[in-house]
Amino acid sequence: MKLFEKTISSDSIFEGRVLHVCRDTVELEDGSQSFREIVQHPGGVCVAALTEHNELLFVRQFRYPYHEVVLELPAGKLEKGQTPLENGKRELLEETGAIGREYITLGQVYPSPGYTDEIIHLYCCRISDMTQEQPDEGEFVKIERIPLQKAVEMVLNNEIPDAKTQIAVLKTAALLQRSQVE
Repeated sequence: MKLFEKTISSDSIFEGRVLHVCRDTVELEDGSQSFREIVQHPGGVCVAALTEHNELLFVRQFRYPYHEVVLELPAGKLEKGQTPLENGKRELLEETGAIGREYITLGQVYPSPGYTDEIIHLYCCRISDMTQEQPDEGEFVKIERIPLQKAVEMVLNNEIPDAKTQIAVLKTAALLQRSQVE
């Protein structure tokens, strides 16, 4: 088995401000053809920022697709011309007013590989300074500090449904346990 699909053609379905949707015709490894609907996304970044008391900075934000307020770590869409780390530092500052130091990569996450090419880059850091948050126009968030161990319990108790936040919380806790986060 080659486990490969060859793109035959691609048709644009929708071109939005953030997303692009296309319908591709693909050739499967047995020679038959099928269709793939793809949501193309520029990617994202998420930052687990720890205080000196091992609290994580979270934001509560209304998320329209779910019609509810979601508890998340600071995160956002990748902007062209910036590295994922630069984007993470910007998002952390904008949403919480925090300035981080000693950033450690927690890897990448494919949030839903069945229909989107989005990749989310995860980081953790220590907070070195706090200033005034600088939210984007139309962005409204409430900042919360939650002890890391309580956040782990919240993940395990299904109180934090956001996937990128779950992964970043658990990886940060594991690294701290291994003493890789000073």
